Order: sequence, then C-alpha cells, then structure tokens
Amino acid sequence: MRMRKETVSIVAMACTIVIAQSVALFLAPFFISMNARAFEDPNSVANPVIYIILIIIFTALILGIVKMRKQNLVKYIVLGSMSLSMIMVFYIPVWLALLPIPMAEETQGNLALVLSIFISALITYALVKKPEWYVVDAAGMCVAAGVTAIMGISFSILPALLLLIGLAVYDAISVYKTKHMVTLADAVASEKLPILLVVPKKLGYTMAGQKSLKQQIASGEEREAMFMGLGDMIIPGVLVVSALASNVDRIGTFIFGISAPLLVSIGTMIGGLVGFSILMRFVIRGNPQAGLPLLNSGVIVGYIVTYYIVFRDLTFGVRLG
Repeated sequence: MRMRKETVSIVAMACTIVIAQSVALFLAPFFISMNARAFEDPNSVANPVIYIILIIIFTALILGIVKMRKQNLVKYIVLGSMSLSMIMVFYIPVWLALLPIPMAEETQGNLALVLSIFISALITYALVKKPEWYVVDAAGMCVAAGVTAIMGISFSILPALLLLIGLAVYDAISVYKTKHMVTLADAVASEKLPILLVVPKKLGYTMAGQKSLKQQIASGEEREAMFMGLGDMIIPGVLVVSALASNVDRIGTFIFGISAPLLVSIGTMIGGLVGFSILMRFVIRGNPQAGLPLLNSGVIVGYIVTYYIVFRDLTFGVRLG
C-alpha cells in the first residue's frame, strides 16, 4: 500500500536518473573529441583505486568541517565545485547552438564559454538566494550529467567494473557500519546543497521546512520528501557511458536501427532501473539505505546480459594490457 502511495515520487526519481544518464550519453562523444578525460589512460586499473581514495579523502574533509560546525565553508566548497561542473556541462549545448551563426571558430568557442559561465552563475545565484527543491534538483542533474560523461569516458570496462564494485562495498560500510554517510546527507540537506536529489511526496513541500534527517529517522517520523545522493546517479552511470565509449570502434554496427554500443548502454541503464526498483522497496520502509550495492549490481548485470546478446562475445569488452 505504501509503495503505491509513493509511486509518483519513485517514478519521478527514476525519470531523473534516465534524463541525467541520457544527457551524459549525448555529451560523451563531444568530451571524447575534446579529450576531456579525468585520467590519461582509461584502461589503467589504478584509476578506480585513485578515485575511491579521493572520495574517501573528500568525504573525511567535509565531515571534519561539519564537526567543526563550519557548515558555511562546506556550502562554499560544494557550490564552487558545482559551478565549475555546470560550466563544462553547458559549454557543449551552447557551442552547438552557436554553430549556425557565422563567426570565427575561436570567437564561437570564447562566446560559448562566456555564456556557459553566465548560465552557471545564474543557477548558483538561485541556489544561494532560493534553494528550493526544484532549483537543487536542476543543478544536481546538470552536474550529474557532466560528471557522469567525463567519468564514463575515463574508465574502460574493467576499471569501471572495479570502481562500481569498490564503491558499492564502501557505500554499504558508510551507511550500515560507520553511518557517516547519513551524517553527510543530513549536513548537505540542511544547507540545501545540490549533492542530494530531492523528490517531494506531497504538494506544497518546501526545503525551508526541511527538518534534520537524523532526527526524523530517530523519531520514525514520515518524511515529506525522498532523497538520493548524486553519487547514486553518477556512479552507475559511469558504466552506462563506458559501455558506449569503450566500444566506439563498433559504433557503425546497427541492430534494429540502433547503434550496437548505444544498445548496450541502454540495456545497462535498464539494468540500473531494475536495481533502483528493488532499492525503492527498502527505502519506503523509512530507514536509510545504501543505494550503490543494488544500483551498481543492476547496471553490471544489465551490461553483461545486453553485451552478450548484442555481440555474442564472452570477453564482455574487457581488454587486458
């Protein structure tokens, strides 16, 4: 019964995942052409180790600042990072929009950069002045799309799989064992920062009235909104994009009129949605849940099944050496 009551919110959250990952797939070829990878060698198995270490360090830094009760500093760090990410996301659509206008290539690139900075600044200003859930979600989805695209082209299949497995384990430990992820979520929710996706359960919900997540969990009070970390959108999306980027040499192969690598990406995304639907059955019980174990398992299974169906290849795109 409760699942039915929250169906609209669950479907809305699933749609945001699909939109962010679809935009990431659109952006990925442009980022590849710009060589905008986070790591020079996408095939290196050291990449996921480095990335996980960086996540742990960043999380420890934010939690340390929160414990010192310097939430404003957290706000500035996050907003600064988000602003830079949004500039990268908006640059390509703005650049494409300027293509029909006759002008020098250098001028076009500079103008696209200026306009991207302007749009990012407007959204950041809105986050500071009116941090409502729809502003937070819009900014969060933009950032998720850009980061997913860049990370997806930075990891070939094997490093991507190692990253997803490693972060699924870390997420489970941080939610169920150390529980520091709940503390982090509480801090960013109270500051209305776009690290969490917010989907209201009721009309008229406002972030201004959002209580402490920790207090609501402890009291068993029913929450007025559902929350999901951007990492739960970005990390599974890494494999969705990698499925396309790592098989770009087969981009000319079509099945049912769809490029074969894109078909594998779509199947990977569908696998993630299956994992998401299972996750939601636990979430509606009211307790915090580690999203990545189920979400990452879903995209991994979706990738393996779809890759084999499309290519009939038991290497599953894993390239060693």
